[in-house]
Amino acid sequence: MPLTGKQRRHLRGLGHHLEPVVIVGQSGVTEGVIAAVEQALNDHELIKVKINEGPEDRHEAAKKLAEGTGAELAQLLGRTALLFKKRDEDSKFEKL
Repeated sequence: MPLTGKQRRHLRGLGHHLEPVVIVGQSGVTEGVIAAVEQALNDHELIKVKINEGPEDRHEAAKKLAEGTGAELAQLLGRTALLFKKRDEDSKFEKL
């Protein structure tokens, strides 16, 4: 289910202080990167991903990460993407 504007705004506020936990290197979005992002989303639900220069531009890379993990792209600011995927159980974001 896509996020509403109000939900995105709330997530951006919560994610402001976060540091990137995954960095996409010059190889771009690979299966290993998608697996690392998936694991980080399972652990934290809301993460930042740093997208460095690679074969695809930052918009394509962020879209691939979101689609590959089933997450929602809450924000793409510069080369940093904020991804959100709510856990089925024991979620910190029950209101979303």
